[in-house]
Amino acid sequence: MGTPELPVPDGLVLRPFRGVRFAVEDPAKVTSPPYDLISDADVEALLDSHPNNVVRLILPCSTPGDSSSTSHHAPEPPAPHAFRPDVTSSTTGHPPATDYATKPGTPPRSHPATASPSTGYSPSPAHQPPAPGASPHFQPATASPTSDVSLEARYAEAGRTLKAWLAEGVLVPDEVPALYVYEQSGPDVLQRGLIGDVGLTDPAQGIILPHEDVMPGPVADRLALMSTTQANLEPIFLLYEGDNGTATALVDEVAAKRRPLVTAHTEDGLTHRLWAITDPAEIAAINADLHHRQALIADGHHRYATYRVLQRQEHATVHEPGISASRRDARHPHERRADAGRTNTGSPTTGAPTTGEPTTSESSTGRASTGGTGPWDFGLALLVDSTAYPPDLKAIHRVIPGLPLSEATERARGFWQVRYYDDLASGLAALDTVPEPAFLLAGEGGARLLTDPDPVRLARAMPPDHSDRWNSLNTSILTEFVLPVVWGMRDDERTVRIVHHDTEAAARLAVRTGGTAVILRPLAIEDVLAVAAGGERVPRKSTSFGPKPRTGLVLRTFAID
Repeated sequence: MGTPELPVPDGLVLRPFRGVRFAVEDPAKVTSPPYDLISDADVEALLDSHPNNVVRLILPCSTPGDSSSTSHHAPEPPAPHAFRPDVTSSTTGHPPATDYATKPGTPPRSHPATASPSTGYSPSPAHQPPAPGASPHFQPATASPTSDVSLEARYAEAGRTLKAWLAEGVLVPDEVPALYVYEQSGPDVLQRGLIGDVGLTDPAQGIILPHEDVMPGPVADRLALMSTTQANLEPIFLLYEGDNGTATALVDEVAAKRRPLVTAHTEDGLTHRLWAITDPAEIAAINADLHHRQALIADGHHRYATYRVLQRQEHATVHEPGISASRRDARHPHERRADAGRTNTGSPTTGAPTTGEPTTSESSTGRASTGGTGPWDFGLALLVDSTAYPPDLKAIHRVIPGLPLSEATERARGFWQVRYYDDLASGLAALDTVPEPAFLLAGEGGARLLTDPDPVRLARAMPPDHSDRWNSLNTSILTEFVLPVVWGMRDDERTVRIVHHDTEAAARLAVRTGGTAVILRPLAIEDVLAVAAGGERVPRKSTSFGPKPRTGLVLRTFAID
């Protein structure tokens, strides 16, 4: 059976939907950070704050068959080290799905020492718990889905919980479709945007641009959740250059003059407010302003890739010959997903995309399917005008356990100029004053600043099939030059640990593991945009955009949408 043509929007589309919201006294207590930033300790704290916290849906940890998911029961403690395959951009050891290949038409490179001869995939690493005292933003490699509770059992629990909360009135759908104005505010923070159903497009169309690769493991995980719950439970984060246009003006007017539906004060010091725009004329004006614009995926690459895999699978099921509508709709989501997995849209065993690419009919014809659109032709998204509300782009640091600072410095001396500092603070101050490329190494014995690389050796190391802009990024130079050439290692989860934002946490982890922290400066937003617009992807864990949308303020279910 072939895959039918998919609806292809000819521009950026944000469709209203009937949001599903928690009917609780304090909405902050049922919200959570994005799923890939939640540690095991965070899960416990969130469940302690409220038995109906949204973490029960996005990271269900109950044992199979447990019925304690509804509001009538106290929550079960989470399983130790719950499976979360998207805690880093690469936690499975697999090469990127080619839906987000580094350059269009160029397959991702695999390492001959670790790739499987049959699949090109590297074996999954064993799960490693965080080191004592590690920053909550440090996320180690996670286990294979089969090493703990299965995906099907885990997300069947999420599906039962979602249905129970809707039946009991814990979750209540809004009466009419809306676009939602969402505001985050706090000390030195103000961000406003629109939450709605974004029309799904092929990255080759240049409408919604990814800037990072995706991995099959995390996509399979989120696909299991979305297929089983038939819902989008947290929005992806999109940025667009809106030039303070009509959409942004209306967002600001709504926030200034109308009463919010939701106000929530979260433990991180931020206040979250939500308004509904239901006027068809206002929604039409917003979409007229957005139609010709591009959007960059700031956060949620794996979820966006999952949206597109689910879209292809649902369309394949809808068009499957010999199955009546009633029989098709009655089938369990796992059965529908398995059927779709037997087509060219995904793996029949994991649900992960085998190629991640749309069918020829989608990418070449540009025609909408004769079957019309369904809820899976859209995905929940927060869209923010980066002109009016520039995002906070932070660096993501690396730690190489077992590589002492003294050894890392000695190896670097033939390739870089090295400056010595007694403490991290002095090194960080120096890092802020030198031009790129530059890296600060930290660990036992202080800090070392690497500057002025050997230009011949650097040029020889950087891949010629990438643009000059890509080759100038500090994360590209780290991935292609410092790690493999200077230190003889790959930038993967077996060798390199990730620490978001916190330089002191990175240095402490380096000391505890007898290793070296590599402190980077944030990339420039214009560089990320230029690389994405050119069809390239930055190396893994290059960017951390914020503030990220809070999960649980508004959900989207396919049946209610």
